[in-house]
Amino acid sequence: MEKAVWLSYDLDLISGDYEGLFTLLDRLNAKECGTNLAFFKIDVNNEDVEEKVKKLISDNVKLTEKDRIYIIYKKGNKVKGKFLFGKRKVNPPWKGYATVDVGEEEG
Repeated sequence: MEKAVWLSYDLDLISGDYEGLFTLLDRLNAKECGTNLAFFKIDVNNEDVEEKVKKLISDNVKLTEKDRIYIIYKKGNKVKGKFLFGKRKVNPPWKGYATVDVGEEEG
């Protein structure tokens, strides 16, 4: 069975293994979807999508503690997303851009 996967990558700028990741994405015939986002289809048979992609990355990419890789895929009728490596940032880069009406203040 073939599954569609979107992979978002955020590797360390200095020591990130872009060559390893890009070689893997090329072998998977991935499509470029904007900065740090790729799309590919993968045969999973009875395997778990997350585990299969995580193993492919672990076997082909030298990761550091600063690297983050997130996948999005469909499981049943739901769209799933998960960090395979790394974690969500507490303060995203867009934090503070929106203006918020705090209402009237009294003193």
